[in-house]
Amino acid sequence: MGTMEAVTTADWNAIWTHRGQPWRTEPEIGEERQAELAARLTTPADAVLGTFPFGRVRLERADVEWLLAAHEDGRGPVDPGDESQRERVGLDLRGADLSYTDLSGLPLTRTACDPARRGIWDLTQGQRRAAAINLQGAHLVETHLEGACLDYADMARADMRGCRLEGASLWGVNLREANCDGAHFDRADLWNAHLEGAFLYRVHFQGAMLHEAYLAGAHVTDLYPTDEEGVGPMLADIHWEGVNLSVVNWSVIRELGDDRRALEPERYGQTFDRSMRIRMLNSAARANQQLALALQAQGMTDDAGRFFYRSKVLERKLLALKGRRQAAAYLFSLLLDALTGYGYRMGRMIVAYVALIVLFAALYYGLNQGGATHFGVREAVVLSITAFHGRVFATPFTAASPQSLITAAEAITGFLFEGLFIAMLSQRVFGR
Repeated sequence: MGTMEAVTTADWNAIWTHRGQPWRTEPEIGEERQAELAARLTTPADAVLGTFPFGRVRLERADVEWLLAAHEDGRGPVDPGDESQRERVGLDLRGADLSYTDLSGLPLTRTACDPARRGIWDLTQGQRRAAAINLQGAHLVETHLEGACLDYADMARADMRGCRLEGASLWGVNLREANCDGAHFDRADLWNAHLEGAFLYRVHFQGAMLHEAYLAGAHVTDLYPTDEEGVGPMLADIHWEGVNLSVVNWSVIRELGDDRRALEPERYGQTFDRSMRIRMLNSAARANQQLALALQAQGMTDDAGRFFYRSKVLERKLLALKGRRQAAAYLFSLLLDALTGYGYRMGRMIVAYVALIVLFAALYYGLNQGGATHFGVREAVVLSITAFHGRVFATPFTAASPQSLITAAEAITGFLFEGLFIAMLSQRVFGR
């Protein structure tokens, strides 16, 4: 096929495809460069000292392709679709300079993701920064980064269209002005991530954690926020900062991921003690309330009402978890939910109103059958309605009769019910 210089791109594509490496597009790097990279692979990684095989080393696409092919003595890159490879570790590119490099379509699954490595909380801020990969302006179109550990990576202005980042760890990652059109962040951990000015078109956020993420100026539209069960991402303490939320279909979210994690931690492979469950429920209630306030500020009152209601339900579950000390508050909260849905299910109050009127009317009618005077069902209903609203001017029975006690009880019930209705209506309509 002639000298290496004469081999065309199409020829190289054919060569790599024949070798079972269709993701390769660049010519094979020279032997001297291979030896240099192989020597660096022997450098032990030490996150405390900030030393890594490719720390502060400039890598081009051809270098990465060779490293992937040589990974684990020629076994090659991790295949995310192979169940038997889930424990494999990808390339350790921590600290490498890959800025503006074209890495499109490369199989970089589980990059620098070693379950046995030192946790992020065990490192100082400086040590975390030293381990961060520089991917600023990189081309990551349809690149496979499932399960990768890219904490604090600089991915500003990167082209990430269709990038696969399912289950990736992206703590504190810099995604400012990145083009994330069609990217998959399913189950990714984006805690404290910077997404200011990012283009989040048709992005998949199913099960993603966005706690404390910054979204000022982000361009959001046509998101895919839920899984097949209608569970949305985790949003506690997120910084919306004026993001246009009206372009998101919030109605498809049955509950936030914060709720599911707090109420069913076993689904996430976790178990919480009582104190941790209280913290998680607090976080979930806060996430719903914060989202509701953000939606309400943009005039999306119906969607806001759903999340306000959800926050109250979680607060009630929190009261139940705190035990007998909060028994009275829990029972009152339960009553508010049953009668009014905390002001966001007003249909329940109408049902409760009708049920109480019918109940007291039945009592009037039943007790009156043994008296000297008789009145029918119609009169009993009218009496119940007037008594409920404290408008009884005359009754067909004496003050000493049992019906008079029922009238007094109904008047008190009606007074409390009307007060509750006004309070809930004020909260629902005026937000106070």
